[in-house]
Amino acid sequence: MTGSDVTVIAADYFQSYSVVGLLAVVGVLFVAVAFGSGKLLRPVVPTREKFLTYECGVDPVGEGWAHTQVRYYVYAFLYVIFAVDSIFLFPWATVFAAPGYGATTLVEMFIFLGFLTVGLLYAYKKGVLTWT
Repeated sequence: MTGSDVTVIAADYFQSYSVVGLLAVVGVLFVAVAFGSGKLLRPVVPTREKFLTYECGVDPVGEGWAHTQVRYYVYAFLYVIFAVDSIFLFPWATVFAAPGYGATTLVEMFIFLGFLTVGLLYAYKKGVLTWT
């Protein structure tokens, strides 16, 4: 490799990063202009009602503390875990069909499914999956 070849490769390498940097700057400017124009154009009329806490259309009455069942969040986390599992199964199926990747991807997917199975068994052992 000559010095000019290295210069060309380095220029191509840094050009790709300059495009990413330029897009990041444009994105930050876009957000800054949007927030700035919103601040300049909105009316500022403070009233007592505007300073009240807003909770989904319900007037804030009583204490701010409420008892929440944690099990609903656990079900949501379990759903997310298995949704991520299904997202990983589709690309795995396409790679598994490619020549030369069969045994490797099969072993990797069984390791992945093993981790998910251990998590599911742990949740079952802790009684998370029983509805009370």
